[in-house]
Amino acid sequence: MLYLLHGNDEFTCREQLKKLRQQGDYGYNNDTYTGGEVPLATITATCDTFPFLTDARLVVLEGLPKKRKGEESLPVPAENVEAKDAVVAPAKPKKGKKSGKSQAESRGGFEKGLAEYIPRLPETTTLIVLVDEELTASSPLLKAVQDHGKVIQCTLPRGAALESWISKRAQSRGVKITSEAASLLANLIGNQLRLLANELDKLATYVGERAIIDVDDVRKLSAQVQEARIFDLTDALAQRNRKQALDLLHDLLADGEPPLKLISTITSQVRSLLLVKELADDGLRVQQIVAATGMAPFVAEKALRQIGKFSALQLEGAYRQLLATDAALKRSRMTPEMALDLLVVNFGNT
Repeated sequence: MLYLLHGNDEFTCREQLKKLRQQGDYGYNNDTYTGGEVPLATITATCDTFPFLTDARLVVLEGLPKKRKGEESLPVPAENVEAKDAVVAPAKPKKGKKSGKSQAESRGGFEKGLAEYIPRLPETTTLIVLVDEELTASSPLLKAVQDHGKVIQCTLPRGAALESWISKRAQSRGVKITSEAASLLANLIGNQLRLLANELDKLATYVGERAIIDVDDVRKLSAQVQEARIFDLTDALAQRNRKQALDLLHDLLADGEPPLKLISTITSQVRSLLLVKELADDGLRVQQIVAATGMAPFVAEKALRQIGKFSALQLEGAYRQLLATDAALKRSRMTPEMALDLLVVNFGNT
């Protein structure tokens, strides 16, 4: 049997892979390779090996070799192809170890060679190819699997599809989630499915036999919600609205938010503002900033909205104030409320 898992939804691809692994009894006949690290010949040789003490063998190929610079340029004329360039024409027999290595390292040659091998895949072998990107319709691998196996495309959900994913995920954990709570999670976390799955596991455990997750549960348990509330505090500080900032600060303290954790989170947010300001000045947009920093999308978006209200000098001064407040709290030089109140009053002053 042959499976191709591809798409930009790495989390769902991995979950599908886990399910497929559990479908057969492969015993010791279980091999996993990383594309680009081994020659294609090694993978096909493993696929051709008869299983030992079981009826089937499982071979998993995680990823394809990275495309080399200029690989998609015009094809090399046949008369100019030398033995060392055998990768350009994978149908030719390999010539020694060097040729095999080149075959494994070339994306185009590897993919075409694997596609040509697929019709000869033994019935005793289950081959699963996992690609953390969406293959185009022109991909020889995609075409071969469509003809001889099963294609599972995993695409990140957005909008209403994301809220539907959250509801179904909650149901799979034996609970229901209100539409308002699902919308709140979707807005705060976005389509980071692994993080969403972790939050839903935590919420399902918290609600227990009640078996319904509502907005209050999300606000109480979700670290992203608390971070968003602290972002609201930073927003108020950025707008020089000290009254609102003090009200938000005292609400957070009244809800049991530890002062040192508040300082730590605000410090982290100021660091994020400094980093986002630098990247934005270099011309990067929100998705590029998310990719470069690993920030949650809503964090990057809020930071982009806030950076215009501060100069780099003001942010650096605020960062120093936060470090000084943190040190004062740890040394018990003043009460937590007094230290944080002074921080709010002086925040961003240079």
